[in-house]
Amino acid sequence: MSDQATLVTRMRSSIARGITSLTTGSGPTLDYSSPPGDPGLFGPQTVCWKVHADFTSMMTGGISALLLQTLHPLALAGVWDHSSFRSDILGRLRRTATFVAGTTFGNRHDALALIERVKRIHLNVTGTAPDGRPYRADDPDLLTWVHVAEVTSFLQGYLRYVNPALSEADQDRYFEETETIARLLGARDVPATRAQIQTYLDAMRPLLHASERTQEVIRVLKNAPTPSVAMKPASKLVFSAGVDLLPDWAQEMLGLSALAPLRRTIARPGVRAMAPVIRWALVNGIAKRARLRVAAKKD
Repeated sequence: MSDQATLVTRMRSSIARGITSLTTGSGPTLDYSSPPGDPGLFGPQTVCWKVHADFTSMMTGGISALLLQTLHPLALAGVWDHSSFRSDILGRLRRTATFVAGTTFGNRHDALALIERVKRIHLNVTGTAPDGRPYRADDPDLLTWVHVAEVTSFLQGYLRYVNPALSEADQDRYFEETETIARLLGARDVPATRAQIQTYLDAMRPLLHASERTQEVIRVLKNAPTPSVAMKPASKLVFSAGVDLLPDWAQEMLGLSALAPLRRTIARPGVRAMAPVIRWALVNGIAKRARLRVAAKKD
């Protein structure tokens, strides 16, 4: 291998390590490369494999999802009382990333084990919100809210930064596919089409509001630590892009609408410029390993 090729390989590995460190850490170790022929819960022909395969759009969607989730007082209470997000926001992001990647691209055994693990954790997440209402993480309606916040944000990120021409039929397929995970977690009446999602969000809006706790979540996300100083600008850019993915009404509710025009001007071209570098660095990422697993012949 030439010196130039060696340098390129080292650069790719270094960038890849820095990126994946944002989404890997403590928790179950998943083997995306085996067993041969195992399609997992979905398989490479599904829309969710396409949407969840792009790291850049999923990062921006993940930020957007967390911000949207905090507008539900009971969802926020559970995070506030039972999560270490204020001292370990990267841990929170890593656990979410592991769950989404594992249930999408993992083999069937690992995907189902992840779901059961989360269900066991949810059993201990109970309490009382500041307004006096009791909450529990395994509440079917609350699970539906968390799910909808996630999948709408992930899809919006994909439409903006990967394929804005994804057909409406495929968008409906995406919601129908991912509804499976919500249902296995215990959610109920999960919307599974674009029209149903919109109707659901319209019905939920009167139940949402921002509080001082919400502003603290915003502060923590905005100032999340990075593996290196060099990655700090990228982290700020991803946060801005995540806010930019939110519906206008959510940005306004969160107190983030004033800078929306400036955010659009900077975040969108910034992420589009950054995305090819990340895709280049993650050429052998989880989605590729999962595809090779499915294509491999069984013994």
